[in-house]
Amino acid sequence: MSLGFLGAGRIAQALARGFISAGVMPAERMMASAPTERDLLEVKKIGLGITHENKEILHSSDIIFLAVKPGVVSNVLTEIAPWVNSDHLVVSLAAGITIDFIEKKLPSSTKVIRAMPNTPCLVGAGATMFSCGGNVQDRDRAIVNTFFSSLGYCAEGDESLIDACMAISGSGPAFAFTAIDGLADGGVKMGLPRSLAITLAAQTLLGAAKMLLETKCHPCELKDDVCSPAGTTIESIYQLEKGGFRKCLIEAVEASYKRAKEIQAIAKEI
Repeated sequence: MSLGFLGAGRIAQALARGFISAGVMPAERMMASAPTERDLLEVKKIGLGITHENKEILHSSDIIFLAVKPGVVSNVLTEIAPWVNSDHLVVSLAAGITIDFIEKKLPSSTKVIRAMPNTPCLVGAGATMFSCGGNVQDRDRAIVNTFFSSLGYCAEGDESLIDACMAISGSGPAFAFTAIDGLADGGVKMGLPRSLAITLAAQTLLGAAKMLLETKCHPCELKDDVCSPAGTTIESIYQLEKGGFRKCLIEAVEASYKRAKEIQAIAKEI
């Protein structure tokens, strides 16, 4: 089995590195294509084969990861359609692009899976949801599940849920990095060295997430355990509530979801 990436940007690089680290696919059995040298040089450093020709990916790979920007998906699908056959498994990573849209651009027998991984796949702590098109067989489903499960949490679900999942897990790392940066700024304001503040903030979010997943407690229950009556933490929570912290997170997820729907609408017009 061999794997090819149409697109060699950050998500392709993260997945390639993750697959190699997890031992599910060696670098020499992966290839990536891109129109520019910059991204290709990065994947070449990882050990992947590189090419400027998308058709070479189709000729050399069994599993095709569609890892290009949503705005160019239509053109790429039109370009590769003559070389796609029923043996290929096409896994789309493009936000907002539906399985139906992809299937209509490719031969009718094409096996299409839509997946939404995130960048923490790079360190084996990813979160991925995927959905399958009508031609996908159990073997294909199992292969994709194995790949993404090796990089963290993976679940199969109905495609109607994918945009909402993407808004949390796909965009969520950026929210977390922003929170870490904000916490670190607070630490620096209180006199901590920058490097120490960032490490403490990152480790705190990591520990809190691990504690939640392992105890399976509701997040509010764990939050309440930290808030002593008239203590420092409940005062901090009060300030977060005054600033609309949870409201901002909810609205950030909603904004990401709505943007995915906008991308779908644009794609249909192309």
